[in-house]
Parts: sequence; C-alpha cells; structure tokens
Amino acid sequence: MASIEKRKTKDGKTIYRAKIRLKGFPEQNASFERLTDAKRWVQQTESAIREGRHFKTTEAKRRTLGEMIDRYIKDILPSKPKNQKNRSLHLNWWKSELGKYTLADITPPIICEHRDKLAKVTTTRGTLRSPSTVVRYMAALSHAFTVAVNEWQWLDNSPMRKVTKPQEPRGRVRFLSDEERIRLLTACKESDSPYLYITVVLALSTGGRRMEILGLHWQDIDLTRGIITLHETKNGQRRALALTGHALELMKTHAKIRRVNCDLVFPGKNQKKPVDVRTPWENALKRAEITDFKWHDLRHSCASYLAMNGASLAEIAEILGHKTLQMVKRYAHLSDSHVSKVVASMNSKIFG
Repeated sequence: MASIEKRKTKDGKTIYRAKIRLKGFPEQNASFERLTDAKRWVQQTESAIREGRHFKTTEAKRRTLGEMIDRYIKDILPSKPKNQKNRSLHLNWWKSELGKYTLADITPPIICEHRDKLAKVTTTRGTLRSPSTVVRYMAALSHAFTVAVNEWQWLDNSPMRKVTKPQEPRGRVRFLSDEERIRLLTACKESDSPYLYITVVLALSTGGRRMEILGLHWQDIDLTRGIITLHETKNGQRRALALTGHALELMKTHAKIRRVNCDLVFPGKNQKKPVDVRTPWENALKRAEITDFKWHDLRHSCASYLAMNGASLAEIAEILGHKTLQMVKRYAHLSDSHVSKVVASMNSKIFG
C-alpha cells in the first residue's frame, strides 16, 4: 500500500512525502518537490520490491567497498588459508584506492582505471607489476564481489564481470640442461645448509612445490613404500609423490638423524617452522653460474625430464597435481619424439 502526503516546510515550500507499506517488507519513505516525481518513485519502488530488486540496490548505495573488503577479510579469508597473506594485501590495495566509494558507484570504468594503474605504477621495490600479478589483484576483488552478490546480497551483479583481465604471458618453461644440473647439484652439496642438497634433489625427482617439500612432516613419509603424501596442496586435493632411487636413499639416510620432539623433516632454527633455504639457494646458483633460474623451475625441470622420457601429458599432470591438461601443455613440444613413435607404431600396425 502506498500513500503520498502534501506538506509545507518551515520556509513555506511544498513537498510531497511518499510512503510504501508492503507486508513482509520494511517501510520505505522519500520526499519530493513535485507530485509527479513522488508518483514515479512509488511506482518504480513498489515494482522493485515485489521483484526482489529494491533492497539489494539500497544496500549497494549504503555499503562502501571498504566495508565489503573488511567483512570479506574477517569472515571469508580465514576459511581460505592458502595464500591468505597475499590475498589480504591485494584487497587492502583496492580498499586504499576505492574504499570510500559506495558499491553502487563502483563501475567497470573505475575498476579499469585502477587496473591500469596497477600495471603502470612502480612498487616499493622499484619494479612494475607483471600482468600475472595484476590478474591476482583482480581475482581477489572479483571473489569478494561474488560473495557480496551471492551470499550477502549487497549487489545485483558484480562490476568485475565486465572488466577484462590483462593477457598473461605463456607459461614459462625453463629447465636445467644436463651440464647445469650437474653444476647446481655440486654447488648444493658444497652449501653450508645441511638441507639444500636433499631438498633440491626431492624437487627435481618428485616435482613437488617448494613449500610442499620444505613443509613436510615425518608422518607424511612412508620410506618402506617410497611414498610422500601431501595433505595440503595448491588445488586442495591430497596428492602422493613417488620416492625412488637417489631421492629415496637420501631420505632414508636423513631419517636416521631426525631431531627428537620435532616432526618437521626440514626444521628451522626454532624447530617450529620449516627451514628457509633462500640464501643458500641463491648462493648455490651463483657458484654454479646458472642465471634466469628460480626454485619453481626445479618443478618445470622435473616435468620436462618426464616429457623427454616418454611420459604423456596426462601422466605429467597427475604427477604434478594439475586438475586439467592445460597447465602441462607447455611441455608438449618436449615429448614430440615420443608422440612420433606412437604414431609410427600405429601406422605400422594398420598399414604394415
């Protein structure tokens, strides 16, 4: 039910006070200088309420982007421990830039403007953000908007849906040549760190990520079966790493000198956190005279060696823990000879 009252203000002006009362909904009020505007508002608002659109719009005008980010960090991020620190950092950047805007005022053009700013403004390290980094900033904000739309119903639609992400570069394929591998392993053996050589060998032989290896607990390792079980992985699925050959022998030797009252396989000084091998790793790279190589490239090296030794893309994906083949297609060219043999075998069978 709607009503419009004509009133006089203290300075003698005429205003029209519109009211809408619908069962099951809060009362809505608005004042207008013209009767036609009041009638139009009543008609549009009643329709929006009945169709479930009005209160979302009201929330979008009342809530700010800063409020949305604060609630997301408080209520949603704790349930997503992986990369929580970086995601919080990304969201707080958006808050510092656009936090005072109401959600209704956050439009695709505004987001695009700040997307471009992310890519052009130098960081505290004096470098520009890569397209991949900009995409991660955008992904954090996008998920916050998705939650605000679907769960909190603060908006009807996410403005991120109309914003284009920067084009990310093709996946990096940097792997160690035979000569580089020998030089690196030699340098790691000579390191002051007692854990550098064995962790590098594990990364090369299993394809495990840096923190998957450094964060290992003894309860995750079955030396009898030669299996490492990863309970916490990037894609959220439990994964097994095969321990064989030199890596298995190293782990058996290492198990004989494990620390008492510490379940970490590679503990740091306080035995509560994994060891930090960044400095020993960088020093080993310098001694081995290897450039343009990161720890994660050990994982690429493992995948590349698998491809060159006849493993299929599906097998590589399973070993590395990728849900789809998309991420391992970068290694396809390394298995060309294997594919050629398969095709040749098929042709010889059907054509003789």
